[in-house]
Amino acid sequence: MARILVIEDDQRIRELVCQHLAGDGHTTTSESTGLDGLRAATADPPDVLILDLGLPDLEGLDLLKMVRSVTDVPVLVLTAREDELTILAAFEGGADDYVVKPVSGPQLSARVSALIRRGGADKADLLRVGGLEVRPGPREATLEGQVLDLTAKEFDVLAYLAARPGTVVRKEDLHAAVWKAPAGTEGRTIDVHLSTLRKKLGEKPDDEHRYLHTIIGAGVRLQAPED
Repeated sequence: MARILVIEDDQRIRELVCQHLAGDGHTTTSESTGLDGLRAATADPPDVLILDLGLPDLEGLDLLKMVRSVTDVPVLVLTAREDELTILAAFEGGADDYVVKPVSGPQLSARVSALIRRGGADKADLLRVGGLEVRPGPREATLEGQVLDLTAKEFDVLAYLAARPGTVVRKEDLHAAVWKAPAGTEGRTIDVHLSTLRKKLGEKPDDEHRYLHTIIGAGVRLQAPED
């Protein structure tokens, strides 16, 4: 079972989430403010962090970026905000999953379990595509020997594509595999992550020699520039 940190200012919701997850066998701790949550997350990183965005002292999206700058712990955003701009901002800031309140206990359990599996799985050998190397075990990616500063989701997208070099992957399939969500729910999420990946790989969509290729109407392909 996992150690889970819940950062939520609403006492009733905080207690309900902790009680439910404790009932699943997890060890839960909680904080009601962003600063206390940040201290807890950095002092002893949990296996999963559940984060509310409506905190009394810090904007949740800012806190997410602070957490992501010091740890790659899987982050589940649990919030009442459901506008697309906030959802996209959360994923860009490093969220691994996003759930709008209210959420049922079984769905919360399923999403937490998926993050735990994702964090502890993928112990496969080195994936190499040209000068790009992806190590699923330590969750590290390098380009020409230089470590890439990737969010958890960016790494998952890159690893999924690197395991299928030269193959055109449908965006729906990529989203379903990485976000564990049904097809048709991807919106602009994949495009946002591909855009940030291109920037971190030092590429532009019209570069002749690049790793990421978008095939209009088909999907996306990762291949070595010289191929």
